[in-house]
Amino acid sequence: MKIHEYQSRRLLADAGVPVPPADVVESVADAVAAHQKIGGRVVVKAQVFAGGRGKAGFVKLCDTPDQTRQAAEFMLTNKMVSKQTGPAGVPVSRLLVAAAVDIAQEYYVGMVVDRARRCPVMMVSREGGVEIEEVAARHPEAIIKEWLHPHLGLQPYQVRKLTQALGFTRKEHVQAAAKVFLGLADVFLRYDASLAEINPLVLTRDGELMAIDAKINFDDNALFRHPDVQAMHDPTEENASELRAKAANLSYIALDGNIGCLVNGAGLAMATMDLIKLHGGEPANFLDVGGSVTREGAVEAFRIILADPKVKGVLVNIFGGIAKCDTIAEALVAAAKEVGFRVPVVVRLEGTNVEKARQILSTADVPGLITAADLTDAAKKVCAAV
Repeated sequence: MKIHEYQSRRLLADAGVPVPPADVVESVADAVAAHQKIGGRVVVKAQVFAGGRGKAGFVKLCDTPDQTRQAAEFMLTNKMVSKQTGPAGVPVSRLLVAAAVDIAQEYYVGMVVDRARRCPVMMVSREGGVEIEEVAARHPEAIIKEWLHPHLGLQPYQVRKLTQALGFTRKEHVQAAAKVFLGLADVFLRYDASLAEINPLVLTRDGELMAIDAKINFDDNALFRHPDVQAMHDPTEENASELRAKAANLSYIALDGNIGCLVNGAGLAMATMDLIKLHGGEPANFLDVGGSVTREGAVEAFRIILADPKVKGVLVNIFGGIAKCDTIAEALVAAAKEVGFRVPVVVRLEGTNVEKARQILSTADVPGLITAADLTDAAKKVCAAV
C-alpha cells in the first residue's frame, strides 16, 4: 500500500525526523491561506502517487501568495502527465504547501527489504535529489548499505558508518544525521514498510538537516496489524481494476499490453507473460486467481480483464491442482453468458479434472473460444489472434 508524501512526512516527523512546516490543502483559497500562515517562500507540490512531478510542472517554488494562487489553480485544474502516468495523466486533488529551504547539499536515505539476505537494509548516498535507480546503475559504489538485524534494528556502530559515508564531521551534523537514520528505521520496522525513503535529505545553508520529500510503502500482508496505516489509504489514487480484484481476493496488476492473462499461480503467470512476449505479444495484466479460486471468483476475473478496453485477446492458462480445471471451465462458460467474449479467448487446461473440463468446453459452444494443446501453442494462438 502506498501513501502520499504529506502522510509520509507526518510519520517521519512523529519519529523525530525534522521536516519543514507544511499544510495540506484541497482548494486554491486554502493554498493561499497556507502560504500566508507559513510565510516567506513556499513550495507547492501536487500529491499524487506518480513520480516526475517537478519536470511536469507540478512542483512550484512561490515567493508570494499570488504565485501560490496561480500554481494551485494550474495544478488543481490540469492532469499531471509524466513518464509514470502515461499520456492520459492523473488528476490532482490535494496539494502540499511547505516552507521552502535554502539547500546547500542533497542526500539520499532509504530502506527496503533485501530479499537475498532476508533482512532490512538502509542505503545512503551523497547523490540525493535524483532518481536513485540511475545512481545505482551508473555508480553503484556511490550507494553505501548497512543491513539491519530484524529484531535489533539499527545499531549505533551502523549509524556512525552511515554518517561517515555522507561525509558529516561536525558534531551537530552527526547528531542530526543519527536522528534521521534512527527515525527512518523506526518507521520502517514499526509499520512493516516495504520501502521508506527520504529523497532528498538536505543540509540547509543554516546548517540544518531536513527531510523535504519522503515516500513510504507498506506490506499489504501486514496491514491487519496497523489500522492507523490502513486509514491512510487513498483509493482514488489506485487502479480501479486492482481495487476490484483485491476485493475478490485476486492478485491483479494492470500492464500496458493488449493480451489479458488469467492464470492460477504467480510463477505460472510470470511464465505465461514471458511466453506471450517471446511470441511477439504484450501482456495487458498479471492476474493470479490463486489455488482455491471459486467459480464466482473466476467469473469476476473475466469481468475485470474484459473491462479493460486495451484487451484484444485473453489467454487462460490453468494447471489444475487445488483449483480444478472443471471449475475454470464452468467459469468460462458462465462468463461467456454473463459478460460476453468480445475478443478471442485462448484456453490451455491441464491437471485435475482436465478431461471433464474439456468436455464442458466442447459441449458449451462458446463463441470466440479457442483451445490449445499446451502453453506454447496457447501463446502462439493468442498472439496470432490479436
